[in-house]
Amino acid sequence: MELILSQFSNLTEIQKHQFSKLEELYRFWNAQINVISRKDIDELYLRHVLHSLGIAKVQAFKPGASILDVGTGGGFPGIPLAILFPETHFYLVDSIGKKIKVVNEIVAVLELKNVKAEAIRAENVKGEFDFIVSRAVTNMDDFVKWTRTKITKKQKHELKNGILYLKGGDLTEELANFPNAKQFDLTDYFDNEFFETKKVVHIPLKKR
Repeated sequence: MELILSQFSNLTEIQKHQFSKLEELYRFWNAQINVISRKDIDELYLRHVLHSLGIAKVQAFKPGASILDVGTGGGFPGIPLAILFPETHFYLVDSIGKKIKVVNEIVAVLELKNVKAEAIRAENVKGEFDFIVSRAVTNMDDFVKWTRTKITKKQKHELKNGILYLKGGDLTEELANFPNAKQFDLTDYFDNEFFETKKVVHIPLKKR
């Protein structure tokens, strides 16, 4: 929890409470439905919560914006971002129903009014969004195919509407088809060896 407070010093008391509840909630649900690896549950705030919030360091979401989290799993990056941006709307989707059950239970306990979660494949999602976020659910070619039609035209943010993708390693080959992609190294924001090869990839998309 100290990790979060050290990076985001302007949290309200409600946000502090919500972030502090995450470990208890994920330990409880992980014992029943494995949504986080056993080794990672002890590093929840570093490897999941702070990692998710790396997107916020690259782009702060505006009130009224709509964000789609594809392949959210147990709620990452969507739940930490929804806590940080309570006036932004988040739609968390995953094709695995039991993971969405966990997400909905945690959202209910935290009283996150700005989150909707649903078990649905990304290709079947309706609506338009300012940004689509994710944590390395598939290769970028497939991800763009799934999501290209779901970007709204109206611009609200400094970065152009599109994808904000958490990914690690050398992405030269994977991003070869996306000359407009920009990589943001998370080591520029977080001083921890866990983030050494981790990045946020921004790919602007125009609706076709």
